[in-house]
Amino acid sequence: MHWITMTITLFIAVFAFLLLQRAGLLHGKLNLAVCTLLLIGALLARLYVLDHETLDYQWFLGPWVQHFRDHGGFPGFAVPVGNYHVAYLYFLALFSYLPVSDLHLIKLLSIFFDVVLAYFVMQTVGIYTPSRKRKRTAFFTVLFLPTVFLNGAYWGQCESIFTAFAVMSFYCAMTNRPIRAMITLALSFAFKLQVVFLFPIFLVFLYTRQIRFRHLPAFPITYLLVILPAVFFGRPFWDTLLFYISQANPAGRGLNYNSPSIFALHQGPHYNPELARIGILIAFIFVALVYLIIRIRHGRSVSFGTSLTLALIFVIGVPFFLPQMHDRYFFLADIFAVILGLSRLRFLPVIALTQFASLLGYYTYLLNRHPPVPIYYGTYALMLVLTALLLTLFLQAKSKKQHPR
Repeated sequence: MHWITMTITLFIAVFAFLLLQRAGLLHGKLNLAVCTLLLIGALLARLYVLDHETLDYQWFLGPWVQHFRDHGGFPGFAVPVGNYHVAYLYFLALFSYLPVSDLHLIKLLSIFFDVVLAYFVMQTVGIYTPSRKRKRTAFFTVLFLPTVFLNGAYWGQCESIFTAFAVMSFYCAMTNRPIRAMITLALSFAFKLQVVFLFPIFLVFLYTRQIRFRHLPAFPITYLLVILPAVFFGRPFWDTLLFYISQANPAGRGLNYNSPSIFALHQGPHYNPELARIGILIAFIFVALVYLIIRIRHGRSVSFGTSLTLALIFVIGVPFFLPQMHDRYFFLADIFAVILGLSRLRFLPVIALTQFASLLGYYTYLLNRHPPVPIYYGTYALMLVLTALLLTLFLQAKSKKQHPR
């Protein structure tokens, strides 16, 4: 293994160790020993699969790095490449300069953000409980969560990057840092469009005045600053600014791609525009009904616990009803399920149910075979979770906000 790969891995290990120390979770010899062993185990497991190549790497990520290598690195932005936004492509351009396996670099980037994600999940759980044991559990639950491990270290995908910024944004909103919340939300959006599943909770924050309209400009300003380097190197400004709009073309596609969404129940192999429009309409109605429950049952007095419940409702419910969802699109749900489950222990089963649903899609793609049970079993699992969360939301009475610890 190349010395650069080993150096980056060591850096990630030290970084994770320092984060745990900064959070005060390494006090005592037993805690120090257990955390060290778990951290070593999490990283060794990732190193073990570092050489595994998927079709996504062979057909897309690898050739994109080669594109930048062939065009002298960052000047390669002048020539169209890839269907990921520029925030992620910056890293691929950077990797093209380094004399080491780009497969390793792609995966190590995601592994680094696995640690960042684990830290902010831990910090968010810390809003709801002062328990150090619970916070340590949150950190390592994320690192050992099957979909987190498979997505980055095995698959070479980057869901941990945009999700880390999304959780960071939620954490900042919960701890009265609205400008930082908008900045990190914009950074998440600059990596992946799927963060829009979390956007409805920020409309709730506007309603509850946790975020004010004067804070919103931080989002477009940050997004603009992120895309400007690509424009500087020759990428057309408007194409870059409106990148996600240019991708919204469903022609010739299916309704579902190994996702446990409602469309897993649809047996037709082809894209059906009528069903797609119905799904989009239902998604909007779903969000509107959740807002109505908030207005009737909670008003502006939305507790921190209710905000977390809402976040999970949205990141499950929105992609659940939308067409053309992929196997990875419930990654946000996997993570917010961990936060809710470890914040309120009665919701621990939610973690298992969301993992079950997501893993059915991962199994189908990564092993290129049918899972042991049909994917629509995952649909039923998410239906159960949504039902439980919505009942919880409706039955909760108005409550005074608790100040974060």
